[in-house]
Amino acid sequence: MDPDHWIGVDVGGTKVLAVRIAASGDVEQVATRPMPGRTAPESAVEQAIADAAADVSLARPPVALGISAAGLVDAAGENYLFGAHLPWRDAPVRKRLEELTGLPVVLDNDANCAAWAELTAGAARGFDSAVMVTIGTGIGGALVLGGRLVRGAHGLAGEFGHMQAVPGGLACECGLHGCWEQYCSGRALERVTRVALGRHLDGPEVTAMALAGNEVARQAFASIGLWLGVGTAALVSAFDPQVVVVGGGVSAVGDLLLAPARAGLRESLQGTDHRPVPEIVPASLGPEAGAIGAALLARDGRP
Repeated sequence: MDPDHWIGVDVGGTKVLAVRIAASGDVEQVATRPMPGRTAPESAVEQAIADAAADVSLARPPVALGISAAGLVDAAGENYLFGAHLPWRDAPVRKRLEELTGLPVVLDNDANCAAWAELTAGAARGFDSAVMVTIGTGIGGALVLGGRLVRGAHGLAGEFGHMQAVPGGLACECGLHGCWEQYCSGRALERVTRVALGRHLDGPEVTAMALAGNEVARQAFASIGLWLGVGTAALVSAFDPQVVVVGGGVSAVGDLLLAPARAGLRESLQGTDHRPVPEIVPASLGPEAGAIGAALLARDGRP
């Protein structure tokens, strides 16, 4: 008989990523599928989630399914309210997925899931307070204080990407202008590179160029890295965390992003010669952190 296992699925702007974990929490398999797109029918997204979960399931069904979704999830973990990169609007996603898959489902915001994974088994392990910033298509965020996730009164805390960074700035898909993620995200990386080169490259292409030493790509990462530091300074001023953990696909370049972020943090934070400045560290679980956290929440329950 197949052993007990749990599935976590991370639903982002461009892909659906699924992992299978054992009772120990060890990741046993990973699979990805394309995201149908934010203009696709809601049912298409739900089917993509079910298909990705099936890709990593064993013959014996998983004990439960965890969903990590970029956007606003209500405090009860029942409904997906709104997201700039996904088509759901005030949707009872947990109930729909339980009906579709026949499994118990746990639903949470993607950055909360990533933070839970890093707190449990990653870069924030051993810390009592941490800020998590996830950089993918947009920016997600989560806050840990006293060893617990801080969800806010309505479950909507941590939407750092939609803090206004530039009044009257670039239009954001959320409907506002000047949001932080318009200057520090995968979309921002693509825009900066397009302006410099006069042609469009997607995030993985820019990443490959930067890692190969292309100066234009490296400068694009330096630009969004500086913005990462500027926004992080506001979070440090507000919450005084012990550590800032940066995850998401864009963070895969490591210090090409994080070195300018550290410089931007010090330049934008008051009293750096007279106070502890938290380290900005990469998420140790990589771009799979959201899915891993969702699987852990499915295993352990949603705190």
